[in-house]
Amino acid sequence: MNDAIKAPVVELLCDLIRRPSITPDDAGCQALLSERLRNIGFTCETLRFNDVTNLWARRGSASPVLCFAGHTDVVPPGDENQWSSRPFEPTFVGDRLYGRGAADMKSGLAAMIVALETFLTEHSDHNGSLALLITSDEEGRARDGTLKVMQALTERGERIDWCVLGEPSSQHRIGDMVRIGRRGSLSGMLTVRGVQGHVAFPQHADNPIRRFAPILAELHGIQWDEGNQHFPPTSFQVVDIRAGVGAPNVTPAELSARFNFRYSTEWTHESLREKVESVFDAHDIVYELNWHLSGEPFLTEPGDLINAVSNAVNEHTGNPPELSTGGGTSDGRFISPAGADVVELGPVNASIHKVDEHVNVEDVITLTKMYRRIMELMLL
Repeated sequence: MNDAIKAPVVELLCDLIRRPSITPDDAGCQALLSERLRNIGFTCETLRFNDVTNLWARRGSASPVLCFAGHTDVVPPGDENQWSSRPFEPTFVGDRLYGRGAADMKSGLAAMIVALETFLTEHSDHNGSLALLITSDEEGRARDGTLKVMQALTERGERIDWCVLGEPSSQHRIGDMVRIGRRGSLSGMLTVRGVQGHVAFPQHADNPIRRFAPILAELHGIQWDEGNQHFPPTSFQVVDIRAGVGAPNVTPAELSARFNFRYSTEWTHESLREKVESVFDAHDIVYELNWHLSGEPFLTEPGDLINAVSNAVNEHTGNPPELSTGGGTSDGRFISPAGADVVELGPVNASIHKVDEHVNVEDVITLTKMYRRIMELMLL
């Protein structure tokens, strides 16, 4: 274990954890990574959009481009008194390293950098180009990070062919699951309008709760689809409903609600919106419905990248990974539409966003080897 603690990738991971990079503050993480990358021949460019810092680093000008992507920002630690150790002080306990961002996703970043360093020591004349896309706006609104960088790259004619995201994709052991796509995420912000009145005289009022209730039941009763070969069924969830004026004898004049679809490739966001609005329009209700699209579903089809990632995992664990599109959203939703094949391979995700977030030290070392092997299979 002492040797593992002293491994270059673990030392870099500890340096990153010490930087309290709560969204959107990068806290110097990208500067640290840029210094390492410049030393191995990368041209590093900082792209700032509002208060978000993004790093685009590239080595080479030829195609194809293999990009590693991720984020330096982390979620807040919450009540630090609940932590067994200080969240921004890396702490070793047994075979684990504790700290905010240890799994999501500073271990992935550290593994990328050290994998690049060791790969280029022996293969500086590799085919194609290597790149990194690192943002400090993944855990937050995600509007000034990878989305804006991809727009800037597209405008100047730069293309990513293959992308490996270091998100914590593994479920129980390192490499047991690789994400090859993600469901789309579409949110609806609803306002239902009525007329406030006394509960004893409903004939003189128009209760928006009563108007919305049958529509809500209908939406919950719809089987949106059965999924398909790669995606689970589309889900509909209401996350917030508010109404009332604070008095038990008054019906409200307005109801607000928010709901979300995690949807498969059986839908587009346009067709899903049309379906929902048709349900509302079939009822006697005065409403306003605004929409927010977090990302369309994306899928990487079987090919060179999936083969390389699967082989790298198999070689270092003895087991091929499960290929999945489950989970929430990731910045892959911004990279894939530009034509890149995108996969996600990272550490075990059981502790992410929790108190006492941690990662297995040996897993970080193994992940570094996997990333290097992917480069060998794709660019040699």
